[in-house]
Amino acid sequence: MQLVSTTTPVTQNDVDAVVVGLYSDGSLNGAASEMDQVAGGLIRRLFDQKELAGKLFELTPLLGVAGVSARQVLVVGLGERHKFDRQAAFRTASAASRHLAGKPRSRVAFYLDDGWTAEQAEAGAAGALVGCQGQDLYRAEKKRHPFTEVQWAGRGDDPGGVLARGIILGESVNLTRRLVNEPPDNIYPKTFAKRASKVAKECGLEIEIWNKARLEKERCGSLLAVAKGSTKPARLVILRYNGGPEDSKPLCFVGKGVTFDSGGLSLKPSDSMLTMKCDMAGAATVLGAMRAIALLQLPVNVIGLMGLVENMTGGAAMKLGDVLTARNGRTIEVHNTDAEGRLVLADVLDVALERGAAKIVDLATLTGACCVALGLDVAGLMANDQGWADTVTAAARTVGEPVWQLPMYPEYSEQIKSEVADIKNVGEGRWGGAITAAKFLEEFVGKTPWVHLDIAGPAFHDKPLPWTDAGGSGRFVRTLVELARGWSGA
Repeated sequence: MQLVSTTTPVTQNDVDAVVVGLYSDGSLNGAASEMDQVAGGLIRRLFDQKELAGKLFELTPLLGVAGVSARQVLVVGLGERHKFDRQAAFRTASAASRHLAGKPRSRVAFYLDDGWTAEQAEAGAAGALVGCQGQDLYRAEKKRHPFTEVQWAGRGDDPGGVLARGIILGESVNLTRRLVNEPPDNIYPKTFAKRASKVAKECGLEIEIWNKARLEKERCGSLLAVAKGSTKPARLVILRYNGGPEDSKPLCFVGKGVTFDSGGLSLKPSDSMLTMKCDMAGAATVLGAMRAIALLQLPVNVIGLMGLVENMTGGAAMKLGDVLTARNGRTIEVHNTDAEGRLVLADVLDVALERGAAKIVDLATLTGACCVALGLDVAGLMANDQGWADTVTAAARTVGEPVWQLPMYPEYSEQIKSEVADIKNVGEGRWGGAITAAKFLEEFVGKTPWVHLDIAGPAFHDKPLPWTDAGGSGRFVRTLVELARGWSGA
């Protein structure tokens, strides 16, 4: 799919559809106003008759509009003008794209960018690419039909590269979504690593892939224990982007990559297991972000680490009561084999420290408890450093991917103490499960500033939303990129 700028007047653009915007106060963006005049006040009349309200994500198709060359006009509600931000730009463009992609269309032109900032236009362009991609990867009859060409008006010939950046972000989000949406017989540790290798080659990233033998040599006993029940060996993927000064310590992103989670011997119920192909969304998010950072050529040093395993129930599977030795020497008593993601991350976080991480963000679909606490649209944020937590929160808020900080009081650490080993892999009962999981991870980051994002809710949508299909969301790719953009080094 191509995304190109256009300067053709909205009424003269002979495409399959044009998209124009309407705010909830009835004010039209420039293109909508021009179209309204040519069409004899049609849009204004529909607003006055309350057929249009301009509410956020309201989509109203108009067919055969007099004086307009396009076959269809789609009027998109932009909501309240003073509240319109990068999140709204991304989601409204994505909602329009998703609607139009419901039928095969070759060329679609967006005329929303009237007075938008460069950042809003970049977000909108990314959203236009994301909206027309669905989860129907293996359907004979597709529900979404990606366009051949997306045109974007309002940037002239795009001298600042705004649209080019939007393309990179949109494609990177879609990479993450596709990986999450792939079935687990297609995406498992070895094949994920191959996909990462392909991305690295295309983007000029350095890559290391640790196989089982290397993981054993590196004493990754916690990660390897999770993989013991599967016939598919574990992998660790390490991507490095060197865009900053040689003496600048890297920012590190760490992703949980459990490519399928049966729960192990602490077996999940069937309904809970159905979407567990998404348990590698943290790793997929890191890969999508690393791709974008490399193609955007940001002046930073970043390392992305992805711990990849399957958690299965084979005869060699780890058992309740097992004691594992993590890479940093900490011993872990296993009380629940379905609390496996933290066991994977424990060793990967230690590798990040060894690689000289200045600061760390890990992302994981870690706990159902976080969904109970915050719902499905907000990620939980936990940290050992308030300044770093504030920085990550600000980046997420800027791009419109909400997070909420949860407390990390020392008392929570008492719940993961073991009588047999140094720590155990779950807390005491159901209470505070997202936080006790984070306190477990804190044992493996030392004093390095670290943020843990529990993305169990927002990483995967069980049902479609106005701006996206169900399935992998690609959420937090843009947050990580925004974080890297503002990174000034150690």
